[in-house]
Amino acid sequence: MSKRVIVCGDDFGMNADIDEAMIALADMRRISAVSCLALGPTFAANAHRLRDGNVDIGLHVNLSESLDGGAEPMPSLGTLIFKAYAGRLDAGWVQAQLNRQFDAFEAAFGRVPDYVDGHQHVHQLPGIRDQVLSQLKRRQGAHRPWLRQTAPGMLCGIPLKESIKARLIGALGAGALARQASRDGLRTNRRLLGVYGFEGGKRRYADLLQHWLFNARDGDLLMCHPAMRSQDGNPMSSQRRAEFDVLVSPKLGDWMNANGVRISRLPAH
Repeated sequence: MSKRVIVCGDDFGMNADIDEAMIALADMRRISAVSCLALGPTFAANAHRLRDGNVDIGLHVNLSESLDGGAEPMPSLGTLIFKAYAGRLDAGWVQAQLNRQFDAFEAAFGRVPDYVDGHQHVHQLPGIRDQVLSQLKRRQGAHRPWLRQTAPGMLCGIPLKESIKARLIGALGAGALARQASRDGLRTNRRLLGVYGFEGGKRRYADLLQHWLFNARDGDLLMCHPAMRSQDGNPMSSQRRAEFDVLVSPKLGDWMNANGVRISRLPAH
């Protein structure tokens, strides 16, 4: 039996180059989930183009990056993590941000998200995950979204730096989120793949991707951050383009076949 892996593209709505990459990859069946920044500058204009795709469409909760040119500054990720673990987050601010983002998503699609995750994985932090789950209880109705679980998948062959980063992300709240989701009857992916330092170009990404596919187990989620074009002088943008080039390559099909992997939406069980 093949291993069903959710391939999830993050940051739809951040800019047009990212949106175009997600739409192209969804059409090619190279991704099976798209995580949307509902207050991102291009989200409202491009969201309708996802409606007919065979992908899960999720809300990518953002509490750590300003996307509106500084009109509403966000705390840095480090500051957010510190405040979350120190019990110093402003609960009213978190609730207001989540309300705006859930409302914007529902305005675009006319329904709740298929799933919820977090930009820089902030959805799992203490003081935030409770409010995310509260939003889902209040809004979900008969539809029960799933949640991204960030505990690392197998790390065989993954370099030390990437392995440490994957374990650190999981340590910031994966276990607590999984327990609370289970308590509330919400599904999660099995484990998370795709963590690295967003550097190294196509060759390094292709090498890591083959290791992730080898390590994948049924129900794992492989996150990616592709973009159609790179912006001059922007290393992150260049790496996003490198990811896109690897994900559209015919070689990906060979790598999936060699590892018994097929791209899937979240399995029902």
